[in-house]
Amino acid sequence: MPAIQVESVQLTLVNVANIFAGSAFEYARGRQLLSLGVVASVTGGFITIQSGADVILEESPPFILGTMPVIPDHMFYNDVMESFDRLRVNARNPSAGTITFRAIALLTPIA
Repeated sequence: MPAIQVESVQLTLVNVANIFAGSAFEYARGRQLLSLGVVASVTGGFITIQSGADVILEESPPFILGTMPVIPDHMFYNDVMESFDRLRVNARNPSAGTITFRAIALLTPIA
């Protein structure tokens, strides 16, 4: 089962279009089940999650946690990805401080 684990530190007024950009698993190689956890170090940030054409979460504050998301406790977002679907997690920091966004994506192939 492929997995992606990222950490993105964002300064004031920064928007990262996709914290998973550049990952070997950013694009689905076949039909797969996505289980995703995204957390932030402090309040004030927002995330948007897309899987191909599916909008899973739109401009919402993530769960606050000082570590990586805990499996399975923080894997709140799930979707079935089709071949060539792109996993995109936009992270935005409109606040006056630094925010660390952390995410884990577990990708389980579906036969």
